[in-house]
Amino acid sequence: MGLPYENATSGSAALDDIRKVLTRFGCPRFGTMTDNEKGELLVQFSYRGRDVTVKASYRGYAAAWLQEYPYNPSRHRRTREQHEARAMDQAQVSVCSVLRDWIKGQTIAIEVGILTFEGAFLGQILLPNGKTVMEHAVAAGLLQIEGK
Repeated sequence: MGLPYENATSGSAALDDIRKVLTRFGCPRFGTMTDNEKGELLVQFSYRGRDVTVKASYRGYAAAWLQEYPYNPSRHRRTREQHEARAMDQAQVSVCSVLRDWIKGQTIAIEVGILTFEGAFLGQILLPNGKTVMEHAVAAGLLQIEGK
């Protein structure tokens, strides 16, 4: 069946597309950052006084890729470490495309009145203490994250 975005090749182009989408949407500030320690891509932007941080896990995508394509020494000409590195390399590209499409979808939903800005990005809105609404809800015991 294949993994969504497994053939994505436009990592930096997808990040540039995010910038274009958010600029057209009216966001005066935008930036991306890679956190290699946590294995995450962060996209931050501001919209009408609201700061937003979106985090996407490279490691999560790489784990899904490895589940879809487990290492098999008889079928692969590389070592397990090389196979896992390939998974992470693809994840770093694919996650950019996933975020591009998700952010574009959320902004379109806002523009056409399907969602409010707060409804579309509630979990990613930054609170005055620097935590997102999602992080606050989890820390306060209001919400449990699956798998944790």
